[in-house]
Amino acid sequence: MPTVNRDNRLISRRWTWFAAILTVLTAQVGVLRLEGRDWWCECGRWFLWTSDAWGSHTSQHFADPYSLTHALHGFIFCWVLAWLWPRLSLWRMTFYAMAIEAVWEVIENSQFVIDRYRDATAALGYVGDTIGNSLGDSLFCLAGFLLAYRIGWRWSAAIFVAVEAILLVTIRDSLLLNVVMLLAPLDVIRDWQMGHG
Repeated sequence: MPTVNRDNRLISRRWTWFAAILTVLTAQVGVLRLEGRDWWCECGRWFLWTSDAWGSHTSQHFADPYSLTHALHGFIFCWVLAWLWPRLSLWRMTFYAMAIEAVWEVIENSQFVIDRYRDATAALGYVGDTIGNSLGDSLFCLAGFLLAYRIGWRWSAAIFVAVEAILLVTIRDSLLLNVVMLLAPLDVIRDWQMGHG
């Protein structure tokens, strides 16, 4: 009987955390909608994936090359949370990771950051994410987080480096380069990204 009660409590806790994660995603959608974000691309086409990182469909459909940078967010969140609070349960860590990602999605789609992308990076036509794309980013973050948790920091660090390298070669951008260009933009990098370097 005690075993049954303990199992029931574990199941109940898991459902509680699952509901909390859904609440975070719902709040993310609500805030983005209040800020005037469109649900989907204005073109009316329902692509799940667009491969043109610098085209008008980027950030307007469910996934694009930049979705991989959000998977890397998940890697980083997993590393940091496991380092700061090694005894946290997986469900609690997942909730915290998704909450952080949701906050970033709202910040990333603020007019200030959108203007910053336009002014400081090669993303001259960036208009922010649609809600569908933002949710896709969060789900990629979740996938990255769970993968990093499952395979450990050594393998996830190797994958992180590999993904960064692949993105640099294929789209001339990456998570780390994105951060650099937002915080301390360099003309030489912007020229290279625009095909002039």
